[in-house]
Amino acid sequence: MHIILVSDRLATAKTISLSGRHLALAMGVLLLTVLGLSSVFWLITLRHAADLRLPFIQEIALSMRAEESQRTQSFMHDNLNAMAIKIGEIQAKVLRLDSLGERVGGMVGIKPQELKAPDKPGQGGPLVEPTRAFSAEELRRQLDVLAQQVDLRSDYLGLVESELLDERVRSNLLPTTLPVQADWNTSGYGVRIDPFSGHRAMHEGVDFPGEVGTPISAAAAGMVIVAEVHPGYGNLIEIDHGKGLTTRYAHCSRLLVQPGVFVRRGQKIAELGSTGRSTGPHLHFEVRANGASMNPNNFLRHAQQTDLALAPRLDK
Repeated sequence: MHIILVSDRLATAKTISLSGRHLALAMGVLLLTVLGLSSVFWLITLRHAADLRLPFIQEIALSMRAEESQRTQSFMHDNLNAMAIKIGEIQAKVLRLDSLGERVGGMVGIKPQELKAPDKPGQGGPLVEPTRAFSAEELRRQLDVLAQQVDLRSDYLGLVESELLDERVRSNLLPTTLPVQADWNTSGYGVRIDPFSGHRAMHEGVDFPGEVGTPISAAAAGMVIVAEVHPGYGNLIEIDHGKGLTTRYAHCSRLLVQPGVFVRRGQKIAELGSTGRSTGPHLHFEVRANGASMNPNNFLRHAQQTDLALAPRLDK
């Protein structure tokens, strides 16, 4: 490419030759200049949009900030809702845990107020690491861990309650309560001299002496299977306590229950008397396992302390 320069100051015309390389270099310099000026103008416009009073730029910036703020608020709202639901679930589980604690405490004699923790227990210690606020994700993880701990404790207390109930049922069905408030020293369990024949004979129960009309109570909970007059036992009551275990209450003056009735431990079932083969007012009490007689003392020695105070002699 040739360029001819003509001027009054020049005596002759001059010719300048430009190659393709020169043209490409010139175009590159021009392009860089345009881009640089555009960038500078854009930066100045953004920094001084308020001073330059360019409404469209302000609208763009405000729109971007509003959109970002809306996204942030939506994220926080979703996280707060999730944590509120989790806290509600934990609160419900804590209420169930409190109820379980009160029931289990009542079974072992602990009063509910003794289980109540202080409103704000003391805490303290030196600061080891710089403080830092929990993030939403960390709070969620902490709530999940807390919920798992509450579930584990609820399951454990539920298991303890079940075991205590089973134990209470088992103990309630064992004849470990004194049937009458009296000593049994007239005749113990085992071989003795029969008061009628004068011969050695097996005595399959223990005798509680007392006055006619003294209340007789069930030694354990169970179902009445016999309430009748027997030639030897006189007025007799027999109670089935399950698993082959039964108790008999003989020589009663009056029967207060009928066969097929379920009786509670300590419930009055008859009155003491001297019916049947008897030399005087007393209660003949037997414990049998699958029909075989057992020493009632093995059960009655576990009677409550108040009953034991009234019946100190538990030897054969």
